[in-house]
Amino acid sequence: MTDLTHIRNFSIVAHIDHGKSTLADRLIQATNTVPDRDMKEQLLDAMDIERERGITIKANTVRIEYDALDGQHYVLNLIDTPGHVDFAYEVSRSMRAVEGSLLVVDSTQGVEAQTLANVYQAIDADHELIPVFNKIDLPASDIDRVAEQVEDVIGIDASGAIPVSAKTGEGIRDVLESIIANLPPPEGNRDAPLKAMLVDSWYDAYLGVIVLVRIKDGVLKKGDRVRFMQNGTVHQVDRIGVFKPSMQTVDDLGPGEIGFLTASIKQVRDTRVGDTITHEKKPCDGPLPGFKPSQPVVFCGLFPVDSAEFEDLRDAIDKLALNDASFSYEMETSAALGFGFRCGFLGLLHLEVIRDRIEREYDIELITTAPSVIYHVFMKDGTKIDLHNPADMPDLTHVDHVEEPRIKATILVPDEFLGDVLKLCQDRRGIQEDLTYAGSRAMVVYDLPLNEVVFDFYDRLKSVTKGYASFDYQLTGYRQDNLVKMQILVNEEPVDALSMMVHRDRAEMRGRAMCEKLKDLIPRHMFKIPIQAAIGGKVIARETLAALRKDVTAKCYGGDATRKRKLLDKQKAGKKKMRQFGKVDIPQEAFISALKMDS
Repeated sequence: MTDLTHIRNFSIVAHIDHGKSTLADRLIQATNTVPDRDMKEQLLDAMDIERERGITIKANTVRIEYDALDGQHYVLNLIDTPGHVDFAYEVSRSMRAVEGSLLVVDSTQGVEAQTLANVYQAIDADHELIPVFNKIDLPASDIDRVAEQVEDVIGIDASGAIPVSAKTGEGIRDVLESIIANLPPPEGNRDAPLKAMLVDSWYDAYLGVIVLVRIKDGVLKKGDRVRFMQNGTVHQVDRIGVFKPSMQTVDDLGPGEIGFLTASIKQVRDTRVGDTITHEKKPCDGPLPGFKPSQPVVFCGLFPVDSAEFEDLRDAIDKLALNDASFSYEMETSAALGFGFRCGFLGLLHLEVIRDRIEREYDIELITTAPSVIYHVFMKDGTKIDLHNPADMPDLTHVDHVEEPRIKATILVPDEFLGDVLKLCQDRRGIQEDLTYAGSRAMVVYDLPLNEVVFDFYDRLKSVTKGYASFDYQLTGYRQDNLVKMQILVNEEPVDALSMMVHRDRAEMRGRAMCEKLKDLIPRHMFKIPIQAAIGGKVIARETLAALRKDVTAKCYGGDATRKRKLLDKQKAGKKKMRQFGKVDIPQEAFISALKMDS
C-alpha cells in the first residue's frame, strides 16, 4: 500500500519526433525499472508497426519506483502518448487518468502545431505542466529562443524549464525531482466505495480482455465482484497488476494508482473506454463523467481482394476495434468489389495504420476505396441525409443543397515557404483567417474544406515546405457549397467504387485526370471501350481505349478491294455486337492505382 502523497501520475506530451518515447526510456533506465540487459530503444512502443515507422500509436503506461533526494520512496505512473493529430483521442483519454504533464519541446525546432494542440488538451484536463527542453546535446540547440517561444506562443512560464538530452541521459535526475516537487499528488479516499475509471482495454489471446484502470476512490482486490456501470455487466476479478513495463501482479490497487485487471471477459465490447468500475454489492454514488466519444472524420471502404476472406476480415476488424476506441465500422456491399466494411477513422495516418495492421497481423489482402468525408444532403422536402458514401447520393432533382465539413487548420511554417503554403491553401478552396509571427516562423490559420485535406494535403504541404511545416486541425462545422457527385463510367456502366464528391469548378480537371489514369490501367479488350466521367447525365471528360484487332485481311492477296471491305465490315459488326454484350474486366490493381490520389 502506497501513501497517496508519495504517488505522482503524469503523461508526456509533445509534437511528433520531439523525443517523448526516448525520454520515457531514460526515466525507466534511471530508476532501474528494467535491467540494462533488457533495455532497448523505444521500450514502450510494443507493436511492430510502431517500431518500424518510429512513431507511437497506442498510449502506453509504466510504473516507476524512485528514491528521491529527500530520502523518501515514490511511485510514479507514466503514460507515454502519441504525437500525431490522428491519435489525439489517445492523448485526451490518457490525460484524464493523470494529474500532470511533461511538455517536451525540441530545443532545435521550437514550438510546433501539435505542441500547441496537446498543451490545450492538457490545460483542458486541468494539468500542472512542466516544460522540458530536449536535445540539448545537438549543436543547433537554442534554449533561450525556445523558452521565449513557449512564453509567447503558449503563454506558460518557461523560467523553470528543465534542459535535458534524452539521448545521452543528461538532466534526467532533474526531471524526476521536478515531477516530485511540482506535480500534485492524486486525491482519493481509501475507505469510500470503489470508483475506478476504465482508461483502455485490449484483447490478449491467453488472458481475455485486459482492462487498464485508474482508481479514484476505494480499493480493488483480487476476487472482488465488480460492475461496469455503463452496460451493467458484472465480473469477478481474476488478477490485478501493474506494468513495469512487463505485467506484474499485485494484491490490491488503492486510490491514485494505475494498473490493470483481468476478469475472464470474453468480449472487448463489454469494456467501454471511459466507463466507471465499482463493487457489485457496495456501489459508488454515481459514474465518473467519462470521455466524449470520438468523431470519425474520414470514411473509406475496406474490401478483401479474395471475397472468400470476408469472414476473416470481419473477425480481424472486430478484434482491432476492441483495441482502438476511435475506429468505427459497418458492413457494406459494392457491385464491383463484393462484400466489405465502411470504416471511420480520425485521419489518413490512422487509416494507413489500421490497413497495415489488418494486412500484417491477420494476413488479409485489402482494397481500400477512395477516402471520403460525411456530407449533409438537404432534400427539397425538408429532410436531411448523412452521406457517407458518394455512391449513395440521391437523384439531383430531389436535392436542395449539400453541406460539407470545414476545418480550422493551424500551420506553422518558416518564413521562406510561406508563399507556397498560402498558394496550396488557396488551391484547396481555403479561406485565410489569421497570419501571425512567432520568431522567424509564420503561424497561418485557414478555414479549409475537409474533403480537400483528406486526400493528399499533408503530403503536398510537407513537399512544398521541405518537411519544415507542422500542421494541426479541428472540425468547425458544416457549410453549403456547390458540390456534385462525379461518376466514372466504363463502357457506359457506372463503377460505384470510383464515384466521388467534387466541387463543380474542379470537377472537369478531376474527371479528366481519372479517365487518363484508367486508360493506362485497364487492359485492352477485343472492342473499344469508352471511359467517361459524368455529373448526372452530362459527360465532362472522356478517353477511349482502343480495341485489340486481328488482321482479318491477311489472307487476301490481290483481287478486288471489295473482298477486303467485306471482311472488315464483318469484323466491325462483330465488334459492335461484342461491345453491346461484352463485359469489361477491371483488374484489382487498376482499382488500387486509380484510388491512389492524383499528384
